[in-house]
Amino acid sequence: MGKYKKLDSNLIKLIAIIAMTIDHIAWMIFPGYPKDFLPILLHIAGRLTCPIMCYFVAEGYHYTRDVRKYTNRLFLFAFISHFAYVFASMDFVDWKSFIPFYYGGVLNQTSVMWSLAWGLVMLRVANSQKIQKSATKTVLIILICLFSFPSDWSCVASLCILAFGTNRGKLKTQVLWLIFYTTIYATVYFFAVDKIYGLLQMAVVCFIPVIMMYNGQRGKNQKVNYVMKWLFYVYYPLHLFVIGWIQYMR
Repeated sequence: MGKYKKLDSNLIKLIAIIAMTIDHIAWMIFPGYPKDFLPILLHIAGRLTCPIMCYFVAEGYHYTRDVRKYTNRLFLFAFISHFAYVFASMDFVDWKSFIPFYYGGVLNQTSVMWSLAWGLVMLRVANSQKIQKSATKTVLIILICLFSFPSDWSCVASLCILAFGTNRGKLKTQVLWLIFYTTIYATVYFFAVDKIYGLLQMAVVCFIPVIMMYNGQRGKNQKVNYVMKWLFYVYYPLHLFVIGWIQYMR
């Protein structure tokens, strides 16, 4: 199987960025929940992004030299991304839209970066040596689910990070947890939002062949590695701001 592992983390993250951009442009060009072939296809491609980013947050936890700095960095960019996400949202009304829960319902109040940041905290709780009691860890994980629930991808992204991180090296188990959590998310989406787009969430399985080609390496060029380390953090809020500005100027 080694000969098929051709993708390093830089290339897989780039795939995630491209898929995300396609997905978000599709939301801009085809607002709502259109049932035409092209927007459905574009959104299917976009389902690659979330599981890839969850996977590499869990990988980042394993490789980071300072997990506190890593956590702080994720929360910093979650804060920055909140404003870009709301601005790019079809629900943007005015500056009050940036205040969580001021308009709209409970879901999609902020970006997936919020859920990713809390997912890292969840993984830290699960692996903590200071917290000995399993019951305490369970309660904390439930509380984290509540904190991350209002974000894009809700607490599902956080739980996927937990599953990926605690089952590192066990791809089949990781995939099963991904499918389990996404099925719950898709079911809620199916009944609460839109049936077709609920089913569409299950396209996260496209992540499986991609991650099967992961060779466990970052990349050979250190300069490229450094750029890729920061690219998603910068690109995510930046491209959302551009999309929001295009919509605002129409």
